[in-house]
Amino acid sequence: MTIRYILDTDTVTYHQLGREPVIRRFQQLSPNEVATTIVTVYEQMRGRLAAINRKQSPEQLKSAFQKLQLTQLYFCRVPILAFENEAVSQYQKLDAQKLRIGSQDLRIAAITLAHNAVLVTSNVRHFGLVPNLKFEDWSQ
Repeated sequence: MTIRYILDTDTVTYHQLGREPVIRRFQQLSPNEVATTIVTVYEQMRGRLAAINRKQSPEQLKSAFQKLQLTQLYFCRVPILAFENEAVSQYQKLDAQKLRIGSQDLRIAAITLAHNAVLVTSNVRHFGLVPNLKFEDWSQ
């Protein structure tokens, strides 16, 4: 399986919400060409769990659990790339450069570089700071 495109957390969210430009671009590719990262799984699950733990009405709690379940189902359908040795090595090199980018984004960039893939993100301002990272914005 050759992964060509890696979806950042914002693009995964747009895909889950059915944003047309992302859906259209996704449909042009083989499912084997697209993946996301374990970092994106972490970010989304952390957000879903935080929503469940907020003080809220029973209806809001029900909705929060439904979103958690839909998120889990989504990640059953999309390949998830691990934070493995080559990504750790890439991360350490990037971290040493003191780039003005968040830790999770740096980890996503490291996984993308380790796979020599294109990161799909609308966060071009931050990811544009990462040397040698190829990226595209499918949100428009």
